[in-house]
Amino acid sequence: MLRLFTKVNVKRLILLLAITVVFAAVLTGCSGKPEGERSEVTIGELAQRLKQAVKLEELKQRDKETLKRLYRLGDDEVEDFVLYTAVSNVKADEVAVIQAKDAAQAERVKQNVSKRIDAQTAKFKDYRPEEYGLIQKHVLKREGRFVLFAVSKDADRIEQVFDEALR
Repeated sequence: MLRLFTKVNVKRLILLLAITVVFAAVLTGCSGKPEGERSEVTIGELAQRLKQAVKLEELKQRDKETLKRLYRLGDDEVEDFVLYTAVSNVKADEVAVIQAKDAAQAERVKQNVSKRIDAQTAKFKDYRPEEYGLIQKHVLKREGRFVLFAVSKDADRIEQVFDEALR
């Protein structure tokens, strides 16, 4: 009889452990965001992450007027942005993260940035081959309402920071 009692207790213990494991798995699975939903990071947070990851001291942070002049973008399209460009116009380094007001505007922002890439390519092609090489290795991508543009020797690292921030 003692042996039967032990087997019953062991079975109950195993059942209790199985229920506990399933319950823990369900709680863990429900604690995150729904699949496909991205965290909404701010431009300020993104700029801070970029500054920590790569050297931006050699670049100058720019204002709305520069954004408008370089990319032909206005307040009606852009919610927020951070823009760094080279201090000298003989350098091609440029980093922009632009948050559009909506997804349709983000596509327009990306198209306008593409026009900037074309202009910079034509400008540097025969004039500064090293800078032209940087432009050829640029990063231009869109994630939701955010557009990243990077012309830098650290463009891959900038892209990685951007991707990690928007996960």
